[in-house]
Parts: sequence; C-alpha cells; structure tokens
Amino acid sequence: MRSGLEVPPAVEAERVITAVLADLRSGDHRGVVVDSPPGAGKSTLVVRAAVELAAAGEPLIIVAQTNEQVDDLIDRLARKAPELRIGRLSAADYRPSERVRGHETVRVAAKVADLGGPAVIIGTAAKWATVAEGSWPWAIVDEAYQMRSDALLRVAGRFERALFVGDPGQLDPFSTVETGRWTGLTWDPMQSAVAVLLRHNPELPVHRLPVSWRLPASAAPVVAAAFYPFTGFRAGTGPADRALHLAEPGPGDALDRTVELAAATGWALHELPARQTLRTDGEAASACAALALRMLRRGAVAVSEHAPAGAPVTADRIAVGAAHRDQVAAIRAHLGGAGAGITVDTANRLQGREYDVTIVLHPLSGRRDATAFHLESGRLCVLTSRHRHACVVVARAGIGELLDAHPSTEIVHLDVPVRFPDGWEANQTILDLLAGTTATT
Repeated sequence: MRSGLEVPPAVEAERVITAVLADLRSGDHRGVVVDSPPGAGKSTLVVRAAVELAAAGEPLIIVAQTNEQVDDLIDRLARKAPELRIGRLSAADYRPSERVRGHETVRVAAKVADLGGPAVIIGTAAKWATVAEGSWPWAIVDEAYQMRSDALLRVAGRFERALFVGDPGQLDPFSTVETGRWTGLTWDPMQSAVAVLLRHNPELPVHRLPVSWRLPASAAPVVAAAFYPFTGFRAGTGPADRALHLAEPGPGDALDRTVELAAATGWALHELPARQTLRTDGEAASACAALALRMLRRGAVAVSEHAPAGAPVTADRIAVGAAHRDQVAAIRAHLGGAGAGITVDTANRLQGREYDVTIVLHPLSGRRDATAFHLESGRLCVLTSRHRHACVVVARAGIGELLDAHPSTEIVHLDVPVRFPDGWEANQTILDLLAGTTATT
C-alpha cells in the first residue's frame, strides 16, 4: 500500500457494494448493472442483495444461466439466511443435488404454484422462459453477460425492476446456428443481455467491483491489463499473503522445473517444440495431465488468508482447461485413475469456478491459423483466471509468430460496438507475461 494513498481492498469493495444496494433501495431506476472481474464476489453480492430485498418484504426471483449456478446460489443463500424460504424452479425430471437437499427451507417444483409462495424463487433463464404467468417486484440476473438478449426478452415480463450482475471480460453468449443475419441490429439476439439493456437504457447506473478476491497479486495486474484495460481491478491480497510450497522432492526433469516455477512466481509456460498438429495434440494433452499429476506428487501446500498454516492442494483443487471437448477427453484419458478428482473441462464449463492451481492448454497451441474462436479474448480470460495460486500454460512454441502472421482482420459491422481488447491484443499481452516464465522441454 502506498503511504495512505490507497484504501484497503475490503473498504474499496464495500463502498461499491453499498452504492449498488443504495441504488436498489432508491427505486429510481428499473435496472442496476454491476460489472465484476474474476473472483470479485459476484455470488456474494447476489446473495446479499437477495437477503436484503427479502428482508424488506420484497418477493423476488433470481435468474441464473445453468443448473450448477442455480444450485450454488441456493446453497449460499440458505447458509446466509437459514430462515429464508427458497423455491427451486426446475424441470420435471430434475433430481435435487446434495447442496439443495441439505436445506429444509428449500422446496423444489416444476411449477411456480407448487413452490408454496417462497420469498425467493431461483431458476435458470431457460426455465423462467417457460413461465407464462405471475410477476415479481424484483429480479436478480446472475452471469448477465453470458445471457443472450433474446433470453432476457422472454423473461422480462416476469419482473418490474432488476439487478444485473456479471463479468464483461469472459465468454460471450454463443449459438450453434448461423447468426450473421442479425448482426448490427439493435435487437441482435447474440448480444449479451447487458449490452442490449444498456443500448436501449443508457441512463441505467453501472457499478464496477474493484477487487478480485480470487486472483493472487501475481495474476490480477496481468489479467486486468489483458482483458479489462479500461476498467481494471486489483487483487484483494498482497504478494506476501499467499504462497505455494512443494513438500516432496521431484526427479528434476522438465515437469519439475515447470511446477517449481509456477509455485515460485504464480505463472509458468510449459513450452513444447514448435509443430503444427491436429486439434487433439496427444503430446500436449499428455503434458497437461503429467503436470497435474506432478503437482499432486510434489505435495503442493497452499498458504493463504484462509489457511495461514497451509492446506494441501488436493485433486479437487486442481483444474485442467482446454478449448475443445476432444482435447478434454484426451487429457482425461492421460490422467487415468491417478487423476481421479481433478477437474478437466472446457472454458465454457469452467466459467465461474475456482481452484488453487490450473493447467491450461493454450487455444492456439499447434495451430496453423488463428480463427475467431481460438482468438476470442473471453476464452483465454476464463482459462487464465480460475486460480488462487498458480497457472501453468501448456503450448507449443511459435504462437507469437502465428499471431504476427494472422493479425486481427475481423469484419467491422455498422452499428456493432467494437469490443476491446480484441483477442489478438489479449493474447499478445499474456504471451509477454509468459515469456519470462518459460520452462522448455
């Protein structure tokens, strides 16, 4: 901290949250938007706002994007307010998860009428779109930047005012059908719910959470520069607050050098020889699995504000991320039984989750071209912002040259806001960081 010029992170974050809640209570606006960097406490804000609105006698609904998010919010809300009656709106064949079953105040039903009039009803956007009757004074939309605008249109009639909370730097909504016919239209369904909301209601207040409680001091400045260049944020912890120790000796090979570098600095690039490969690169998948297993074998211990004496980095605290499902399947196959408990998934499914250590297969590794999919800044943002202690990037050499050979040439459409930063620039920023943390094989 610079001699009193900066306020403590907790104080800075609380000021923003207080302003958000004041806007909610004032009733001056039909909507309030909150932008959040990775790990800034989006879910905590959603739960806090829900509890305050419910305590004031304001029935409300919460709209999430996936069943995983719904169950997580129910568990958090039930723990925060054990007396609060919560309804879980779900499909008829939904089987309550352990997080939902464990709370007596939660009722699950496929229809609103069967929930018994709870103070808070939580469901996915897809499920809320099937509700044709009833309205509520308030709605909270979680992960609002990952919600398509057409999905918001389908549920907008169910509430009068809303709080929209999300991360503008991560993955945009996607579709499996061709969407070019709508590009540039004000009601383009492939825009995020927040983008369309603000386009038609520019007077709505927008707040920005200023602190990431997940990312360590080694990662927050890098992720902020690469993916949030105009808003920025800082880490809630300092360089001395977290450490990653390796309790067991290793054989001293290339895997060890990468793991030790990541433990010491928070980042490591495990660079494989340059080569153009199939999308499912067996050598790269094997390296990802081997690094995860080596982290377990070396007995990594994470020291943090939550565990000052240190806590072992168990398999469930390690994740491996990739761009494609076939890459995920290959990595899982290489992990085998020894990697039981390690999460391996695509960026889309890792979004919103948190681990101590992540291993990332770079989306551009081994490619001969740089497509819009692989250059998307949100994908790389998700992959490089899941960790509390260290992130290891696995990639073949030559990504810098690939980027130089494929500069950003996306078509600029009229009436489409230009997104900054673009994927080309974000990749260059991350590569500049990793250049000083390379462990070649």
